[in-house]
Amino acid sequence: MMTLAEKILAAHSGKKEVSAGEFINCKVDLIMANDVTGPIAIREFRRLGVKIFNPKKVVMLSDHFAPNKDINSAEQAKILRDFARESGIIYFETGEMGIEHALLPDKGLVLPGEVVVGADSHTCTYGAVGAFATGTGSTDIAMALATGDMWMKVPPTIMFIFHGKLGKWISGKDLILYTIGQIGVDGALYSSMEFTGEAIDALPMSGRFTMANMAIEAGAKAGLFRVDDKTL
Repeated sequence: MMTLAEKILAAHSGKKEVSAGEFINCKVDLIMANDVTGPIAIREFRRLGVKIFNPKKVVMLSDHFAPNKDINSAEQAKILRDFARESGIIYFETGEMGIEHALLPDKGLVLPGEVVVGADSHTCTYGAVGAFATGTGSTDIAMALATGDMWMKVPPTIMFIFHGKLGKWISGKDLILYTIGQIGVDGALYSSMEFTGEAIDALPMSGRFTMANMAIEAGAKAGLFRVDDKTL
């Protein structure tokens, strides 16, 4: 039986099934880059001399340097702005956006069962809505912009089952910090962390987003939650 991560990756690679350790070429549903990582991806993309495979599947935004603190950070943002106007990608200007990993779910840009890649390590946040979401390097993003594909190794899955009821004041942050404390900062290295159990069912979406966001703090490739009525 395939894990949740394997099911999503199989569906996006044209295979009936995939298994941990297998290398696949995977179709992506959304590509994200910010004002730190985007300019590098844009530079490498321009070297290819091709057009974006689908501008409506690309989101860029100023996050880390907004508002701009100096000339260099303003120039970083300008690279994104100019590229967005030229290519027709989805772009959020300073003043209409906030923290990138909160904005994309708020705007309904990430959905269950999708594959999302972003040039930011906390892209794994979107696993809270049942998407296989993972951070990559800027050069990987450049190739994804050109092809719509991402070459990756299928990660093994570690299932984390949280039994019982949440105590008073206990949040998703407490659960993930405790978990990382138990397994270590490399305890889920290049793995998909799948969270389940009655305590997880009781978590609000905010708690799930927090736990998925911090999967990378255990070295994980992704942090995934199954879709339920709260997700929908």
